[in-house]
Amino acid sequence: MDLITLTGEPWADYGLVDSGHGRKLERYGAYRFIRPEPQAMWAPASDEWDAHGEFLPGSDEEGGGRWTFAKPVPREGWPLAWNEARFTAQNTPFRHLGFFPDMAPVWSWMRDQIDGMDAPECMNLFGYTGVGSLALAAKGARVTHVDASKKSVAEGKANAALSGMEDLPIRWMIDDAAKFTAREVRRGRRYDGIILDPPKWGRGPNGEVWKLEEGLPALIADTRKLLDDKSRFLFLTVYAVRMSALAIGELVRQQFADLGGKVECGELSVREEARGLLLPTAIFARWSR
Repeated sequence: MDLITLTGEPWADYGLVDSGHGRKLERYGAYRFIRPEPQAMWAPASDEWDAHGEFLPGSDEEGGGRWTFAKPVPREGWPLAWNEARFTAQNTPFRHLGFFPDMAPVWSWMRDQIDGMDAPECMNLFGYTGVGSLALAAKGARVTHVDASKKSVAEGKANAALSGMEDLPIRWMIDDAAKFTAREVRRGRRYDGIILDPPKWGRGPNGEVWKLEEGLPALIADTRKLLDDKSRFLFLTVYAVRMSALAIGELVRQQFADLGGKVECGELSVREEARGLLLPTAIFARWSR
């Protein structure tokens, strides 16, 4: 299986400005922030970073920490855009800003897969604040958006309204992603495309515990049952775990062997504006018709 790299290029409202010495400097619209980045082991292009704020990591392994601000930043967030999708960026307690900019090439790839289809049915599992759902809906897809967090689903709906897409056919589901997928299998549902971005660890709305290494094989098996010979894609991303792209690629390849098409795996990356180098962010596996 070939390893490939999907690279996120800078766009008007986002860019990786510089990186190095375990940190990265990013622009989010008019604001710049410094965040920890263990994979940026090299030296930065510049020793002088001018930023509005910085996330200082805690001492625990669960990703704790806090934001510090050198300049005023709207605490309720500010609007950004990617193509037709508009959404609110905000300094969250989880070190990110309410969306994952390295997913931009994934959004483009999914849209290419459904190009020319009449109202394709797509599902976004662990859909968070819905930028991926909006990217699909803007191209005519009927989207089922699933996330266990009431707050995230509410933010997704707010982003849809901000984009003028509140009347598009997006089904917003507050549910445990694995249990919802299993129920969809029992209902005999089918989809033309599925994207899933499972966390390393999580808890469902009724206290369900999710552990990636334990739950992922069964979840991929269920997503396979929701796709058929007319389906177009599945895209799986994995962040922040000691796991190989080859491992999840083989998992998807075995489950999808009977569907034809092709399976690819590799790394997501973002291109740095200062020097053009690639900063790896996640691993992925994908199936396409």
